[in-house]
Amino acid sequence: MNQQAPAIEIRGLTKSFGDTSVLSGVDLAVAEGTIVALLGSNGAGKTTVVKILSTLLKADRGTATVNGFDVATQAAKVRESISLTGQFAAVDEILSGRENLVLVARLRHLEDAGTIADELLERFSLTDAGGRRVATYSGGMRRRLDIAMSLIGSPPVIFLDEPTTGLDPEARLEVWRSVKELADGGTTVLLTTQQLEEAEHLADRIAILHDHRIIVDGTMAELRELLPPAEVVYVEKQPTLEDVFFAVIGNDTAGAGTGATSEEQR
Repeated sequence: MNQQAPAIEIRGLTKSFGDTSVLSGVDLAVAEGTIVALLGSNGAGKTTVVKILSTLLKADRGTATVNGFDVATQAAKVRESISLTGQFAAVDEILSGRENLVLVARLRHLEDAGTIADELLERFSLTDAGGRRVATYSGGMRRRLDIAMSLIGSPPVIFLDEPTTGLDPEARLEVWRSVKELADGGTTVLLTTQQLEEAEHLADRIAILHDHRIIVDGTMAELRELLPPAEVVYVEKQPTLEDVFFAVIGNDTAGAGTGATSEEQR
């Protein structure tokens, strides 16, 4: 039986702006229905990779395919296969949440735009807020609406470029749940982030972009094997700031830091 081709495949991708090299031989494969986090510091080239994959930029050298289509020679097919959510929610604040969704459905020439909008509002727990202007939404609600808009037309591949930038802890968890649901439904997600906790929580695989190329690519378990064996010690575990935050506001979503003695690694 033939092995299934990756939903996203990059080979030898190179990009420079003037004399400044941004990407230098980037290789990456993303399996269908998985979440891959692309980690890197500011200026590492994460957004450049996403822009090339979404046909907004042309690579200098190398090849890239998305959903089986070449980004250079089959750009229109690639754009039909993807959705891109940038660092800031691209929603119309004058319109209601439902009106935003209906607008995108109509722009995609889909039938029964109202039904599509209502189903997405329910899926992303926005039904009660659907008739309100987006200007009244919280940051997490706007981001969830933005992701919902990305799903219209059922694109098999979604690019999320630092989706939780500027969000508070509650909103961040809301977005995380939404992203997990996408992959559970079979959508392939390429996520760029600078937040190590976000990558560890969401990603099936993690790729680290540094010095213009991907230097590590693997599961969290595989990445841990790159470090020396951990020394097991017994410590008194203290609550984290996240534990305190959610305890104070009465939200038990996060893990409980109880201060009980536990076995940890360092």
